[in-house]
Amino acid sequence: MSETEPTSPSRGRPPSITRERLADAGIALTLPKLTMVGVADQLGVSAMALYKHVSGLEALKELVAEEIFLRWPLPRAQKGDGEGFSDHLERLSVSMWTLVAAHPGIAPYLLREDMITTPMVDKIRAHQHEVAAGYCLPFTSAQWALFTVAYHCVAVADTILPAPMQDSCAQHEASQRIPDDYAKGIAALILGILAVLDNDGPSA
Repeated sequence: MSETEPTSPSRGRPPSITRERLADAGIALTLPKLTMVGVADQLGVSAMALYKHVSGLEALKELVAEEIFLRWPLPRAQKGDGEGFSDHLERLSVSMWTLVAAHPGIAPYLLREDMITTPMVDKIRAHQHEVAAGYCLPFTSAQWALFTVAYHCVAVADTILPAPMQDSCAQHEASQRIPDDYAKGIAALILGILAVLDNDGPSA
């Protein structure tokens, strides 16, 4: 072959498509901007290649939302460190607020029964069992309290947080802090939950 003769392009194996790579690409795009073409471009494959792994855009969004939540670190019970159940509920509220701020579009997958997946439910249930055991609470009490705080924080955060698409880094960091007025409301909610539990509330 002469030096001037064009060479044929190398033929390597096509990029592999795994659940992890699909999730990484979707997270990078964010759920509101997620498209089959966008994810395919991120992975260096054709959009049609994705259909071997997901049935369509909604299935892809579900996969990405599920993986976001499964990767998210829920606060661990820390009773041995002198923390009370109220402290744990406060840490959970901050965690859920930050999750919604960091991943726009995730809220419906945490709020709607028809969108939350079995692996997500399993993670939530495991957390509830851990907290119940860690703070010596009946499971139904811990379950109700954790659900109430998490649901409230996700719903409020999703309602009031600005769309982050044009946010600067400073604005994005600020959006992950619960504003004082809402923090006070969450604190009041936690006090109410503890009062209910002290009066033999949801424990059966």
